[in-house]
Amino acid sequence: MRVLVVEDFEVLARTIGTGLRREGMAVDVVLNGDDALARLAGTRYDVVVLDRDLPGTSGDEVCRDIAAGGSGSRVLMLTAAGTVRDRVEGLSLGADDYLAKPFDFTELVARVRALGRRSAPAVPPILRAEDLMLDPSRRTAFRGGRRLELTPKEFALLECLLAAGDRVVSAEELLERVWDEAADPFTTAVKTTVRRLRAKLGEPPVIETIREGGYRIGVPR
Repeated sequence: MRVLVVEDFEVLARTIGTGLRREGMAVDVVLNGDDALARLAGTRYDVVVLDRDLPGTSGDEVCRDIAAGGSGSRVLMLTAAGTVRDRVEGLSLGADDYLAKPFDFTELVARVRALGRRSAPAVPPILRAEDLMLDPSRRTAFRGGRRLELTPKEFALLECLLAAGDRVVSAEELLERVWDEAADPFTTAVKTTVRRLRAKLGEPPVIETIREGGYRIGVPR
């Protein structure tokens, strides 16, 4: 899941970003509405966590732009004002959900995940291939009945490949969907994570490398 956090209070913005990354999400963080619009123009985000009370270009304006653009990005609006009127105003701007500050981080994660499921193409609640099973909601994966102990990046990469079905997923797409703005486009992170994941999955191999194409789930012949 690719998430953009837009919050002008830098400590809170970085805290949210760090917390969501620990939940296996790829997160970019900006501190104002102008930078948010610039990021949204070049990157497709599943969810935008958007502070309503931004200096300069307001959260309301950013929300309107997202709704008008038809990108499919879902908006979770944050604000210090939590009255019914404020919630109605926020939702009328095109926000998909509304969370008043202060909030419990576990609730924020749950709402982001729920919005992410709505923004993504419909996939089965349980992803399977051969004897491999992954449950995105419970964050568990098994092969042959054996539970796999995966890092957040390994889990997210495997989820991305399973959700793609027979489609080949390029290293560039994996870098964009699983990592975030801090990732070096020339990094070997994808290759290294695939190698570690293959070792944990065991034999026979289920991640196939397509030369000059990328990766897909399928037993090589």
